[in-house]
Amino acid sequence: MIIIMKPDAREPEIQEVISELHDNDLKEVRMDGAERVVLAVLGDDRVLVRAKINSLSGVDRVMEVLEPYKLASREHKPEGSRIKLNGFSIGGEEIIVMAGPCSVESEEQLDRIAGEVKAAGAKILRGGAFKWRTSPHEFQGLGLDGLRIIKRVKEKHGLLSATEVLDPRQVEAVAQYSDILQIGTVSMQNYPLLKEAGKSKMPVILKRGKWATYKEYLLAAEYIMAEGNENVILCERGIRTFVNETRHTMDINAIPYLKEKTHLPIVADPSHATGKRSLVAAVAKASIAAGADGILIETHYDPTQAATDADQTISTENFATLMSDLRKIAAAVGRTL
Repeated sequence: MIIIMKPDAREPEIQEVISELHDNDLKEVRMDGAERVVLAVLGDDRVLVRAKINSLSGVDRVMEVLEPYKLASREHKPEGSRIKLNGFSIGGEEIIVMAGPCSVESEEQLDRIAGEVKAAGAKILRGGAFKWRTSPHEFQGLGLDGLRIIKRVKEKHGLLSATEVLDPRQVEAVAQYSDILQIGTVSMQNYPLLKEAGKSKMPVILKRGKWATYKEYLLAAEYIMAEGNENVILCERGIRTFVNETRHTMDINAIPYLKEKTHLPIVADPSHATGKRSLVAAVAKASIAAGADGILIETHYDPTQAATDADQTISTENFATLMSDLRKIAAAVGRTL
């Protein structure tokens, strides 16, 4: 259930509605918009007497939300969300590109890549300080030192940054150094991590799990939003199928489908979806044509020497060429890049 207050509703009237919810053992998530306050009701709202809620002064109307993901549902916010960042937003007409190495290896490495991706038009620097690896003996990232490098480099080049957080205990530290928290595919249903990211109120890129259905994916986003954080950006990054010629199978369907079901913006990660640098450009173009609000690209000035994910990393030279092509695709679908 969504309770929409009147534009001129006063604070005592809003608190009266909240008290009614609490009396029925329900929780609210309050969203203060530019024109009015909206209350999303969490819990078994069948106990509420709709007529009573509608009769409370200050209430404009009550909306039923049929989907289990009430806060993420398009019914909750038909116009769509724009995640505001410093100087731009994700979810509007402009397509935002995030680029950088899979892993931060050194300050010199990240500094060079940051300069080259910014020159090509990227607005967000991506790079991992903490890395999940299949083998415990492989490079796991530079940790806190990596976070410090990210902060120095992104500030030097006037970029924002996005980096992955693996554990609830890392959220506070990552939030101090980066502008966007990224929750990877293996963590999509790490509910303590989702809740902690929600409490942070930081923008969050939530990647779809390898085997997750759309419903499971949106319910994972709901965990973040239920903590009062609406700054969620979905990321389609490919799923596991019977195909083994590529790392995963890019689910292009997910982009337009999720646009129908949720107000949250969605970006695409063709690097992880394909696992092959020769395929990244084509899938990036297809993602924009399908309606993606942004693209994540793994890039390095010497991809073959990248510490992690070398096979799917494109060169910064090829990244610049790709950006030129992506601008043409964006223009063709009525958007900018």
